[in-house]
Amino acid sequence: MDEKRDLKFDKLAEDYDEGFEGKLSEKFYTLVTENVELSDGMDVLEMGCGTGTILYRLSQRCRINGYGIDTEEKMLEQARKKCPDMQILLAPCDDVPYEDGKFDVIAACMAYHHFPDRKAFARECARLLKPGGRLYIADPRLPLPIRKAVNAALEIHRINGKVSTADELCENFIGCGFIKLYEKHDSYAQLVCLERERQGGI
Repeated sequence: MDEKRDLKFDKLAEDYDEGFEGKLSEKFYTLVTENVELSDGMDVLEMGCGTGTILYRLSQRCRINGYGIDTEEKMLEQARKKCPDMQILLAPCDDVPYEDGKFDVIAACMAYHHFPDRKAFARECARLLKPGGRLYIADPRLPLPIRKAVNAALEIHRINGKVSTADELCENFIGCGFIKLYEKHDSYAQLVCLERERQGGI
């Protein structure tokens, strides 16, 4: 069977923020930026950072050390323009070129459902976060019939991705050293916050 392919956004990069996709993402951006707990000097990584909107907005709240990764170079070009003082790299979500326990916060906004190996992502987040560090995932919240239809279409077209409920999302982190703190939602957007366990290993 043919391998699945990634959904690409590079052609939309220059106009992403002002276009339909950027406006659709606003509820997700708001959920993340209003709920991430920050203090000055924190090391913050966004997985699937796209054009860097989340990192930019978080940097307006606190003097963070910002880092972003994505797999699409043209999106990263926009992120580097928006966040010139941050380290923005081309890298996959399950093989991030940073040392163990570096980050206080990891965020993934409108990216988790695109990740090809979500269990590998969970393990990588556990590796990268400090004990007590927090992971924030904002992703679509769809009614069951729509969720089934979207996931079936992704499977038929052999595109990496799966839209999950908050419970399904959290199940993926069982055994990876995380505890669920809370979930929030706003219409079609949901946010799950998990904490890296302070004791014990993955």
